[in-house]
Amino acid sequence: MVRRDIAARGVRDELVLDAMRKVPRELFLPEKLREFAYEDSPLPIAGEQTISQPYIVAFMLEALMLEGGEKVLEIGTGSGYAAAVLSEIASHVYSIERLGRLADQAAETLADLGYDNVHVRHSDGTRGWPEHAPYDAIVVAAGGPQVPDSLKQQLKVGGRLVMPVGTDQRSQELVRVTRVAPVDYRSEDIADVRFVPLIGAEGWSSAEGVARAPARRALRPASSEEDVLVRDLADAADTFPSIEAADLHPLLARIGSARIVLLGEATHGSSEFYRMRARITRDLVLHKGFRFIAVEADWPDAARVDHYVRHFQYPPSEWTAFARFPTWMWRNTEMRDVVSWLRKHNGTVERDQRVAFHGLDLYSLYDSIRSVLNYLDEVDPQSARVARERYGCLTPWQRDPATYGHAALTGTYPTCEAAVVHALTDLLAKRRVYAEHDGERFLDAEQNARLVADAERYYRIMYYGSRASWNLRDSHMFETLQNLLAFHGPASKAVVWAHNSHVGNAAATEMAARGEHNIGQLCRQAFGDEAYLVGFGTHGGTVAAASEWDGAMEVKNVRPSLPGSYERLCHATGHARFMLGLRGRDDLCDVKGLGKQRLERAIGVIYRPESEMASHYFRASLPQQFDEYIWFDETCAVTPLETTEIEGLPDTYPFGV
Repeated sequence: MVRRDIAARGVRDELVLDAMRKVPRELFLPEKLREFAYEDSPLPIAGEQTISQPYIVAFMLEALMLEGGEKVLEIGTGSGYAAAVLSEIASHVYSIERLGRLADQAAETLADLGYDNVHVRHSDGTRGWPEHAPYDAIVVAAGGPQVPDSLKQQLKVGGRLVMPVGTDQRSQELVRVTRVAPVDYRSEDIADVRFVPLIGAEGWSSAEGVARAPARRALRPASSEEDVLVRDLADAADTFPSIEAADLHPLLARIGSARIVLLGEATHGSSEFYRMRARITRDLVLHKGFRFIAVEADWPDAARVDHYVRHFQYPPSEWTAFARFPTWMWRNTEMRDVVSWLRKHNGTVERDQRVAFHGLDLYSLYDSIRSVLNYLDEVDPQSARVARERYGCLTPWQRDPATYGHAALTGTYPTCEAAVVHALTDLLAKRRVYAEHDGERFLDAEQNARLVADAERYYRIMYYGSRASWNLRDSHMFETLQNLLAFHGPASKAVVWAHNSHVGNAAATEMAARGEHNIGQLCRQAFGDEAYLVGFGTHGGTVAAASEWDGAMEVKNVRPSLPGSYERLCHATGHARFMLGLRGRDDLCDVKGLGKQRLERAIGVIYRPESEMASHYFRASLPQQFDEYIWFDETCAVTPLETTEIEGLPDTYPFGV
């Protein structure tokens, strides 16, 4: 468990990892649940409480930045598991539990197991335990509307408090508060989490918001209103017999004069999604003059494909792009067919009319630094020497940028922010001279330099997986799209390929409550109706995905969609395939129809069917999220190309979907 679910997901503190290895989690669970002890999921205990998933326990303890021998206050003893883990690191653990029955059970279990440096008290956790203050660290295993003042006052100067905070009881941001002076505190957002509510004098007065949540997710038969909605949905849908035979004229009419069409996918490994996006993209190119495709992929890898499809530098036989995990996401036979079509099409038109292929993502730190330096070596060797010196700060970490992020975050290595920003500004200062030499190559160098600057920030904050890292990534993708539109001209049109969680309007999903935005929302705000957002969905079938990060691709069975989800509604229509225009459909999309918030599924490069509800479902309002929804009742996995991994290249690390 520690190797697969904790260390593999980025927890590196050896004190925490060793402590997690020592504590027998099954002994803190009801006997009937002990067989699930080493699954990475929360489990129910007495008092309608939960024992946190092991990864979250390790994640929060690492955020405390313990060195061993500290005095720690824990709020929310629960079963006592986290207190036992803490006791392996700290000299004394003082733990408070609001529920008397839980406090007694935990104290008995801890005593029986010999954890005699843990002290359990039945009390209001929001008030802390002032008799033993100040504390080197405080960890709170429940979410409150704010950090209680009493807890902040009991923190030693230099001490750290980690706690979920949020105005919505169902969603919080994990924050770390450091007491830097007697009356001065520094707060950092470090992760998006969901915890039970912190009840008490300085927390929530009750758990009403959470108590109602399970009822919304109960598996119950469809109501008569839902039966009517299913019939209306079936009647409104534009069915089609196959991807090849689909009549796209109604869809193209709905797209109209849109400048940007964003095509989603409900998974990163379903053949039908790739092939339908390819079919739509071909018609947009041929009938509506779309000039470039921008995909959720690394810029340098996409640039290799762009050179090939636009007949630039590389021979037709060479394909070295997308050679890192998850290789199947872009190196598959479905994408090979797209690339082949683009090359053939571009061979029939003038050079300035060729359709380009660009990447929007920011994970290619290694390749992007190399591309900038190669460009400057040719056009300005003196500037290349300066750039090498600036990028030298990142050189030790190019092959493992996540380690740089951890080192910079913990203060063991200085940040490289100023150096990489200066490298970008140096390049932009000579934009006119460089662009006159070769505009296409300058665009490539400029975008790589922007990517390095954003990636440096991303790897510093992604270690904790907070909303800041998600927002930085999607902002980078949106700004890249804007740069491409400006480069290709005021009349240029773009097709974007990315996951539903990126292209659908985040403001219409639970992402908004977490303070997250995405490229779909930013396009809607900037371009209004000139952005057309298309989502995809499926009920079942197979998907290409891994079980853990950097794991082998597997062909997995997709579990049937859950009752209460949009997918179950679409499945109930009995249609195998359909397109559904959502814009302006008030008859179908009001709050009693599709506009009512429901569950929606998202599968990324990792699929964990054993924790499907927790790992892959979120709440959304489909008509506000998308302008169009394309349904395939059953889908099959993409077919990967044979790939030889390139030694020494850094891993990408994409967070959520």
